[in-house]
Amino acid sequence: MANSSVSFGLQYTARSISLPSRLHPNAIRFEAELNKLKNWEASSISITEPLCEVAIQAGLVGLAELCNCTEDLMQSSTAQAALIQHQNGIVVEESLERSVELLDSCGIVRDLFFSVKEHVQELQSALRRKNGDASIGKDISRYLCFRKQVKKEVAKSLRSLKHMESRIGSSHDVLDIDHHLAMVIRVFREVTVITTSVLRSLLVFLSSPASARTKPSGWSLISKLMLTKSAVANKSHVLNNIECADLALTSLQGHIKNGGIKADVQLARKQLQMLDTSIEGLETGVEGLFRQLVRYRVTLLNMLIH
Repeated sequence: MANSSVSFGLQYTARSISLPSRLHPNAIRFEAELNKLKNWEASSISITEPLCEVAIQAGLVGLAELCNCTEDLMQSSTAQAALIQHQNGIVVEESLERSVELLDSCGIVRDLFFSVKEHVQELQSALRRKNGDASIGKDISRYLCFRKQVKKEVAKSLRSLKHMESRIGSSHDVLDIDHHLAMVIRVFREVTVITTSVLRSLLVFLSSPASARTKPSGWSLISKLMLTKSAVANKSHVLNNIECADLALTSLQGHIKNGGIKADVQLARKQLQMLDTSIEGLETGVEGLFRQLVRYRVTLLNMLIH
């Protein structure tokens, strides 16, 4: 499903960190990519409303570009010299600590997406085999129970991200040191903050409420699942695919419990297929992010060694 949050929020103006161009030829490119992500963060990230898949993909793509720029900047002799000379590499060591935490969080997100994909595909298989058989209700119940477990795991991960952000510190404490070093420290911190924002959007997506707001049925369910231009124009909440699947499954479960003969199995199968596709796309993006974070950590380790 698409929604209005796919916009990169051009109405917002992100804060520039004003990297000195002589630090590295790609400094301007880095700043441009960072500003795009700041705009994305300002317009898209919400604590209570999960993003649609397209918006999250946009964040992952933007973060990939930012990580590439960061690696280039870290390879510059000026940046490496400034970091290593400062308190025997304490800045690099601090960044290494943050990189481990980011890797751990990204690994958890990756595992959650893999687990959700497995459960979705298992339920799809059960729906194909049993079709409108009433025994499918047990399979649906297991899936919805699993969704509740995912929400608990997500809550733990969100708390960990919040704790990490609270320890990143403010850039104001580096204003009195070497200009190059101050900018490099800001780069590390900005990348960490943006990465946690993207990870948070993935976690919130996975914890989308399982039909908590409403349990429509029949035509009301179909209309709820339909995206209209007016909904986008008015910026009203539009369900993402994980929410749509929950709604369809809850409705089907209700029909089965009430002895309904014409339970809409096809609608549930369609929503699960859309969710499966979304999960695969996001899982690929998360896997790419994990590999980039590994490279980021290796680069930091090499800076300490040399």
